[in-house]
Amino acid sequence: MAQAAAKKTEAAKKKGKVHSKRWSHYAIKGDKLERKNRFCPKCGEGNFMGEHKNRRACGKCGYTEIISSK
Repeated sequence: MAQAAAKKTEAAKKKGKVHSKRWSHYAIKGDKLERKNRFCPKCGEGNFMGEHKNRRACGKCGYTEIISSK
């Protein structure tokens, strides 16, 4: 039983801490903070739309924009 607990703690140490991806939506340009993704037009500012291969989608309300390939 002690060996199983030791294996679990070793695996947890190797895995490391998962950091928040919240700051991946922002970039710092000089003294200003720049937002990388678009906001949802229905939900307003503060709700980013997810970038997919062929569309942008809001996870809160489900609003979707199709990206045309020109």
